[in-house]
Amino acid sequence: MKNKIKLSIMALSLVALASCDMDAPSVSSLNGETVYSTYSLAEAEVMSIHVSFGETNSYRGRFLPYYGVNTDVEVGNSPDITKAGDDNKNDLWDYNTLPTNGQMNTDNNAYAKFYEGIERANLAIEGLREYGDIKNNKDMAQLLGEALTLRAVIYNDLIKAWGDVPARFEPNNSDNMYLPRTNRDVIYKQLLADLLEAEDYCYWPNENKITKSTERVSKAFVKALRARLALYAGGYGLRGDGYRRSKDAELAPEKMYEIARKECEDIINQGCNTLGSFKDNFVKLCEDNVTAGGESLWEIPFSDGRGRVLYTWGVKHNSKDQYTQQAQGGVNGPIAYLYYDYDADDIRRDITCVPYEWSKDLKNGNAFVTFRAINKWCFGKLRYEWMKRIVTSTNDDGINFQYMRLADVYLMAAEAENELGNTGTAWNYMRPVLARVLPADKVSTLQAKYTASQQAFREGIYDQRALEFAGEALRKPDLVRWGNIDQKMAEAKEKLTALQQRTGIYEGLPDKAYINNAEDANAIQVYGLNKGEDNPSDDIKNNWESKNWFESSGKFVLTQEYIDGLYTVQPSTHCLWPIWQTFINASNNMLNNDGIYGQLSD
Repeated sequence: MKNKIKLSIMALSLVALASCDMDAPSVSSLNGETVYSTYSLAEAEVMSIHVSFGETNSYRGRFLPYYGVNTDVEVGNSPDITKAGDDNKNDLWDYNTLPTNGQMNTDNNAYAKFYEGIERANLAIEGLREYGDIKNNKDMAQLLGEALTLRAVIYNDLIKAWGDVPARFEPNNSDNMYLPRTNRDVIYKQLLADLLEAEDYCYWPNENKITKSTERVSKAFVKALRARLALYAGGYGLRGDGYRRSKDAELAPEKMYEIARKECEDIINQGCNTLGSFKDNFVKLCEDNVTAGGESLWEIPFSDGRGRVLYTWGVKHNSKDQYTQQAQGGVNGPIAYLYYDYDADDIRRDITCVPYEWSKDLKNGNAFVTFRAINKWCFGKLRYEWMKRIVTSTNDDGINFQYMRLADVYLMAAEAENELGNTGTAWNYMRPVLARVLPADKVSTLQAKYTASQQAFREGIYDQRALEFAGEALRKPDLVRWGNIDQKMAEAKEKLTALQQRTGIYEGLPDKAYINNAEDANAIQVYGLNKGEDNPSDDIKNNWESKNWFESSGKFVLTQEYIDGLYTVQPSTHCLWPIWQTFINASNNMLNNDGIYGQLSD
């Protein structure tokens, strides 16, 4: 079970200080020297940064559920162009979000809470630098490394969602109360430097008792986050003069790929983490197993009564059943064709794409599996049935959000090596990720395909990151940084249309699918989703639930509204959220959404 992060009374009682773009805590009434020279008090201050992750409209209820959909692998269940409107969640997905969006235009939403977390981090960083004796006290240095890293996590997500944002690297004061947007290149360079510093402070996983948990920052995570930030900084983004890469020579792609390569290879060569099996990683996550050293590098920690990760990204339950006391899950799901993108022998397919939910009606007190629909698949990486505890909250499940795992490190290393011209070496880092999910002969076939050229390998990275990380909210920033979001989203609509009409590669898929209505999660069987499965046995026909998978009452189940709702404007020019109107109004005329959301051009 989780070693829950404990927060001191002092950390939880910090007084909020409102500003134009944040609700941030003031300096504690306790003497700074006392706090930051005492490990237990300083640790509580650093851990208080996590409070800003778990607050109602922060990561918990706004950012994690809504950022990352829609893509060519993930959708909010389900996109529908007819549901447009300021207050509708669809408007956060369809690349046409307004600053007055009803889900977000409040003074306590994710944008504000991110700056609250940054302020907490700024206070801790300042205090630890002044009083922490980090040169002589390694544990205090670890705390400084954690604070620097958690601040980088938040800035990473701010830039992903809003582009150029105000840069606050000092505690809030009267001189910096109102700030304009800062060119993201300035922020990226600061974060890359901060993380390089943090590497010197943080312990490797299990090197110290502090880093025995995936809820605490380790050197492996610091390096992995620095690699991810380098790839984002060197990639494409939406800016004031268009969708392009940075013009800053310090952030040139080849330099950023070199950073990513080195950081990822350091982690792999250190050997503190191991891949293990694909399924086991997610089972451990659902079991609240935060033991360091496996595939998980760092998780946003949620207590049992906070966090809506499974609620949003897990398999749908319609009742308080034998597996959970919460009737939730299934808010976001795989795009309708994703199941068919996987090789039939790929272990990831049936773990990632789930065509069923758990019933509302019970048999002898037990729910059973029943079909959803082709336009409402569930992600299956997170499942209530894998948990070891009963969920007692109505809306919160307490499952951590896995922010970084080792497979990402391997695939970032592979991408970086390939972009630096070392395709052969790149394959050495892709192979372990594929070898655990595909038969050896199919891995060899992919090796021949991907290593044929640098571009072939690049396409392989595009494909394998989709198949590996579907349902983990990494696809949207990947597509943005690669510069191919328009192409991939257009291809997605083409694939949906072909699937709707069962043409091209989807020709010959059976009309009807069957499920055995199992009450035991380990006994679920499905028939009819694959080509050739159109001749069910009498037992299946007579005893299993059946469903017309593609057409019902003469109409397509996969509707045109679903296809058109994937995006309503050009994704590359609308891949950011605007700053919400409430913050514009309170910014003393320093913030705006002029032009392309008011991004800086240099």
